Amino acid sequence: MLDAFDARGFRAGLWIYAGAVLAFLILPTLIVIPISFSASDLLEFPPREFSLRWYQTFFGSATWMAALRTSLILGVLTAALAVPSALLACVAMDRIGGRSAKALGGYVLAPSVIPGILLAIGLFFVLAKLRLIGTLGGILVGHVVLAIPVAVIVLRPAVARFDWGQVTAARSLGAGWARALVQILLPQMSFTLMTAALMAFLTSLDEAVISIFVSSGQNSTLPKLMFLSLRDQIDPTIAAISTLWSVLVIGIVLIVNARRTA
Repeated sequence: MLDAFDARGFRAGLWIYAGAVLAFLILPTLIVIPISFSASDLLEFPPREFSLRWYQTFFGSATWMAALRTSLILGVLTAALAVPSALLACVAMDRIGGRSAKALGGYVLAPSVIPGILLAIGLFFVLAKLRLIGTLGGILVGHVVLAIPVAVIVLRPAVARFDWGQVTAARSLGAGWARALVQILLPQMSFTLMTAALMAFLTSLDEAVISIFVSSGQNSTLPKLMFLSLRDQIDPTIAAISTLWSVLVIGIVLIVNARRTA
């Protein structure tokens, strides 16, 4: 009886701890949402009056809309480039094995452990030499570099579990490596690939440090403009953008989850 009571108490403690952590993570978002509907010129919680003026300011601003468009384009392109690259890296690591696979894995995952500011400075000098500073291609390079490790972390377990005997059988019947991978591997990993693409897309949307160093002008991203806006002036437009950003991310995650359970 005592052991059962202790087990129930332990589980209850874990639930309470998990709930406290979840509340701590969600609370800032729950505060930002009502602030975004404030009629005040300053960040105010709780709002004394409610208004949609800051959403109108955001959607009515050519600068904000250009940054939003740039961020969405970069997110899609980043996912389109990072996921195939990560998949090929995972296949290579699985097929090679041994120390070579570990070395390749360390190389691929290195951008995820290098401090962001150092990576941004390094990319800045490289892209400056190539005259890509301020271009969409230059920013895309930085985002892909950050997204590939995220996609590899998602794809690596699925590739490790894959039955390569199916590919061997297809190869024995005359299929080339490319055809075998496209017709056998990809269909069985469709949800994992979609998850990796989602993570790469969100990594690009949320990236600010590299964008601050590399992007400029019409190719400035939304996170960069948000950072500059917080530095120069603070108004509830930032709260409105953060709310819309959260809704976008939650919507994408729900769609992916619905696709999984369908």
